[in-house]
Order: sequence, then structure tokens, then C-alpha cells
Amino acid sequence: MEIRTRSLFLLDQSRLTQHFRTVPKKVLFLVGLFASAVFGAEPERSVVQIMTFSQQPVWDAPWRFEPVRRSSGSGFVIKGKKIMTNAHVVSWARQIVVRRYQDPQPYPAKVRFVAHDCDLALLEVEDEKFFDGLEPISIGELPKVRSTVVTYGYPAGGEQISYTRGVVSRIEMQNYVHPGNRSFLAVQTDAAINPGNSGGPVVQDDQVVGVAFQGIPGLENAGFFIPPPVIQHFLKDIEDGHYDGFPVAGIRVVPLQNPAYRRFLKLKDPSLGARIDSLLPIAATEKLLHPDDVLLKVGPYEVGSDGTVMYEGNRVFATAAFHSAQNGESLPLKILRDGKDLELSVPMSVYHGDRLLANQYDVLPRYYVFAGLVFTPLSQDYVRTLGRDWRDSGNADVVYELYYRRNESPESARTEPVMLAATLAHPVNANVKISSRALVDKINGVRIDKLEDVVRAIESATNTHHVIEFLPNDAIETLDRQAAAAAHADILKTYGITKDRRL
Repeated sequence: MEIRTRSLFLLDQSRLTQHFRTVPKKVLFLVGLFASAVFGAEPERSVVQIMTFSQQPVWDAPWRFEPVRRSSGSGFVIKGKKIMTNAHVVSWARQIVVRRYQDPQPYPAKVRFVAHDCDLALLEVEDEKFFDGLEPISIGELPKVRSTVVTYGYPAGGEQISYTRGVVSRIEMQNYVHPGNRSFLAVQTDAAINPGNSGGPVVQDDQVVGVAFQGIPGLENAGFFIPPPVIQHFLKDIEDGHYDGFPVAGIRVVPLQNPAYRRFLKLKDPSLGARIDSLLPIAATEKLLHPDDVLLKVGPYEVGSDGTVMYEGNRVFATAAFHSAQNGESLPLKILRDGKDLELSVPMSVYHGDRLLANQYDVLPRYYVFAGLVFTPLSQDYVRTLGRDWRDSGNADVVYELYYRRNESPESARTEPVMLAATLAHPVNANVKISSRALVDKINGVRIDKLEDVVRAIESATNTHHVIEFLPNDAIETLDRQAAAAAHADILKTYGITKDRRL
């Protein structure tokens, strides 16, 4: 009903202009301001449809690519003649095409900035005429729970823009599916958010209060959008022309609600303070903080005994308070140690030590092929090639090595565990019984901590045979060194591999 009323007003305004050409321009300008105030702007004109042609690598045959896939998403124009959308809408893109509201002409676009950790991206359109007549949509504030929002976008099932109205249901920290291992503030709404809506604006009072980005399978009438604090952090980060990412302090905070334990740590207030359980291997953090320190305050936010803070009227996990800092900044913390309050300033920096635990994008996978043996790093992307049931007992050793060893046995953890991903059949490796999906322990006596160690161990060998040891049962395989070297080029040619490595 609201949209129809606006359309009628625009039609009437065009007729009035024909009859009142003699009205002074100042009067017409004031009429226009009045109309804008009464009827509001039309944000849908600045919402665009995005079509992406993408191609992902094959993680267990990393020199190959999957077929090109066509997908669609949404975006919206912001200041600076940029289009904001989700990172997952444009990941692995070979080509990006955008279309304006009610305009059949396609325009080529390219990614200017992408933030895979918080699932946001900015696009540039090569033809500046694309932006003619388009007004940027401003970013608003975090919406209140129970307030009404409208999602705009181009969901699957139609070519025209779609509008869905809903209520903000809750605001909390959520795992962002795109990176897979990062949690940020997210807003839940019962406004329909379907495939194709991704990247579209969620609007309240003609301002963007979120970017639609994901749902939860099996959860009905619930979608999620990225809120303004995350959007503004991204936009501030790229002001210097480079995206760094959300930094971390490098601490793991757990609830501290056991009364006896709180007395043991000399806590007085029964409702404040959560325990620092462990630290990431970040030197600056390890110098300042210790396990069993009690976190009392992050910036202006007091930390509850359950590890949460009150963030703009919402009780959310304390991680949200850390996300206010940019890379390289310091964040004031208040802790309790040995019964005494301490005020600290903790440096915040982007952490890449858990890269293999995240979904990886836009950087081709590393590999090394020798004598038909395909070596590649163990990663989140690789384990998905093990099939839908990759977490079952048959892959327990691989899952433990990737996800748990670094926490339970950090002294034995490897920087980049390496897998024998496949064996490309050839007479020189015909007797190798371990053909794939095995963790590599040593090659020619060299402990394999990362992929470069595989190359070094093989290329520096002088013995008659290459000896390869596997985990967890110390299985051993060998290759005749001279025969393997002689067959290497022929194997690459047979299987269409142009380069034997990507490091």
C-alpha cells in the first residue's frame, strides 16, 4: 500500500509540473522537500542485481577447477560510487555482471575490496553511467529488537526486485558461515531471506541497518543480516586502500559461575568477571595476560560472569566488545589477577594462525606432485572432499590433526599438516599401497611440518629410495629414487598437469 501511494504521488507530480511551469523554482524545491519528508526516499532504485560466474578449485586435485557456475545475489549503492554486497556472492568470480532496478542492460563489475572474515565486499562498475540517477543509501544504526525492517533483493524464483517486511527477533553473536571459523554480531529477523537475497540491504527509515547474508537450515521464518557495527568496521578498515581484517586479542574467555572457584580467584562481585581459559600464540598477548586471569572489563563494557557484555541494550558474548578495535590499535582491559585489579592496554592484531580451519577463497590451493604422489595441506576445504560423513570414525585421525591437536598437544602440532591426497597411477608407483588420504609424518627422515618440507626432503635426497612415513600407525612406503625422477615428467604430461607445484 505504501509503494502504491508513492507511485500515485509521482504521477500527480508530473501532471502538476506541466500546469505550473510558471511557479518559481524555489517554491518547487520546497514542495520537493515536503514530498520527500512525507513519502520518503525510494531505496529500491539503488538496489542492484548481481550475477556471478565463478569457478572454484578442486581441493584434492588442486591443479584442476570445477565447472563454471552461475549464481545471483543482490547489492546496493553506497557513497563513493561503490556497490556493497556479500563476499560469498562474488567469491571465486571469473565474471561479475550487475543490473539496475528495472533496467535490462547488464554492466560488468569487479571486486574492489573483499572481507572474507565478515562476509562483505565492495564492487566497482567499469561504466560510470551505471550510477547516473542512483542515490547512495546511507548506513543507519543498530536496530532495536521488536522493530520493523524491510529486506530488498533479488531472491531466486524471479527476476524482479522483492520486498519482505519483518521484525527484528534478536541480536547476538553468530558463526558466519562464509569464513566458517569466525563469529560476529548478527541480527535475526522473520523477514524472508532466501538465496539471491544475499548482499541486499535491510532497511529501516530509508537507511540500511543490515546486509542480508545467511539462514539456518531447518529454522523456519528466520534469516540473519550483518548489522551496522560490522559494516562500519569494514568501511573504516578500507579507508587506507587496503583491507586488514578484524583483529583479535588472542584470548579464550569462558564463564566463571562456580561460587567456589570465584572465591578461590578472590572475586567479590557475584555477577562480574569471566575467566581467561587460554591464549593464542601471539607474543604481545602472552606478555600481558595469563590463563586464569579474570576479565572484568573490555573498553567501556563490563564483562558478566557468563562471559557476556551489555551491548547497546543486548546481552551478547564479550567478543563483540573486542570487535570495536581496528588492526594495530590497542584496547583497554581491566582484569583481576591474584586478587588485584589491573588496567592493561592490549594490542589488537589480525591473526592468521587458524587459516587452515577457515574456508579459503580467491587464493589457489597449494600442492606438490612428485612421481604421481599428490601432496597438499590439510585444511577445512580439503576435509570436505572426504564426503558428507567426513567426521566419522574412519577420518578421526585427520579430524584430530586439523582441529584438536593444536589445543590438546601444541608442542607436537604442525604449522601446516600435509596430506597424500591422491596417487596418479603409473608403473613407478604401482606398489604403493597407501594411495590417498593419509597424513604424512616424515620423508627421508625429514619431519614434514609444512608443504615446503616435502619439496626439500625429496629434492635433497641422495639415497637409493625415497622413504615416506605416515601417521598415525607409522606405515611406510618407498619409491625408487632414480625411477621416480625419470617418470616424473611423463606422469605430469599424462595427467595434464602443467606445473608440478604451487607453493
